Amino acid sequence: MKKKLVLESGEVFHGKGFGADQDIEGEVVFNTGMTGYQELISDPSYCGQIVCMTYPLIGNYGINRDDYESIEPAIKGLIVKEVCDFPSNFRTQMDLDEFFQKRNLSGISGIDTRRLTRVLRNSGVVKGKIVAEDADENSVIESLKSTDFPTDQVAQVSTKKAYASPGRGLKVVLVDYGSKSGILRELTQRDCDVTVVSQDTTAEEILLINPDGVMLSNGPGDPEDVKGAIEMIQNILGKVPVFGICLGHQLIGLACGAKTFKLKFGHRGGNHPVLDLKKNKVAITSQNHGYAVDQESLKNTDLEETHIALNDRTNEGLKHKIHPCFSVQYHPEASPGPEDANYLFDEFIELMEEFKSKKVLN
Repeated sequence: MKKKLVLESGEVFHGKGFGADQDIEGEVVFNTGMTGYQELISDPSYCGQIVCMTYPLIGNYGINRDDYESIEPAIKGLIVKEVCDFPSNFRTQMDLDEFFQKRNLSGISGIDTRRLTRVLRNSGVVKGKIVAEDADENSVIESLKSTDFPTDQVAQVSTKKAYASPGRGLKVVLVDYGSKSGILRELTQRDCDVTVVSQDTTAEEILLINPDGVMLSNGPGDPEDVKGAIEMIQNILGKVPVFGICLGHQLIGLACGAKTFKLKFGHRGGNHPVLDLKKNKVAITSQNHGYAVDQESLKNTDLEETHIALNDRTNEGLKHKIHPCFSVQYHPEASPGPEDANYLFDEFIELMEEFKSKKVLN
């Protein structure tokens, strides 16, 4: 079936549809990862977005049962140069097209993804729509320009009810803003007793659980839209150790008086170098975010910058000067080849144990 991608800026890309035969619209972004498409498709942080893969061949190792980051994909669609019809991997259960059909997802292949990426790099991320070949382009463009996309993505992807992942170790509350399963995996591998709660859980409800620490997860959208989370963080700081990842990192920044801004085309991929300013070491990280903490706004806060991105020098890590709280913009639970950033979970464990021992002494 012939399809085309129409951008609100007027560019049109012709290709072939795969997956479900339906029109879809969303924010068009690009990801530079060569592998990890299954994790990407199932990452709740892509809620409402149509993702262009810059690597030309996608689907060559199929879809398997082990690499999901969530049960229900929140992505709107996928754009690829070539989709593989005959994957080859011992774990393969189905090909990408079959998976998209079963999950009612839509994609488009056969377009010049490198040209599309250049458009996004030059003009920034834009709204787009995958439609039938014979759709009127001017009408689609006008419709995109007049459409305001939802701002409740976090509420869409967060768990509605709290649930437990029992362990015999430290008790952690994981606040789910669109959490990847990898975060829960890393905590349970360290024998943490994890309670996963909804994004609108209050500080009082969290402290009632009496956790040893609170993990703030990744998630989609603009951090300024998650108003309740900012107030919640302000009310738990100093009372329990806090570790934030991606959106959780941005929310900590806002809760402490810093500001955030939207990046022109974001950081999405598995090869982003980040410098740890204290250790003077570089880690190759997995990233997926469209917003960043404004470094200038940190000057009048109790936060200090701990990490920076080497590609554009934007903020990648924070630490509170007074309270046991730190965060990173990238994904330490992801393994884009190296596992350079995995140690941060161990540091969170150490922070909780130190805080717990001080409480006992006092």
